[in-house]
Amino acid sequence: MLVQMNEIVTLLYYALTGIFGLVIAWNFVKTRNVQDAVLYAIVLVPFVLRLLRVK
Repeated sequence: MLVQMNEIVTLLYYALTGIFGLVIAWNFVKTRNVQDAVLYAIVLVPFVLRLLRVK
């Protein structure tokens, strides 16, 4: 039972990380300001690394 709950929480964690990553990537594509684009790129890196399971 605990193993299944752990897998559900892990899947929800990765889904939430993916959603936040997509929103940040969308804002990165949409922005015209170079400083904002750099900021979005820096913020996006940890989300991509988490989705790739690199810690």
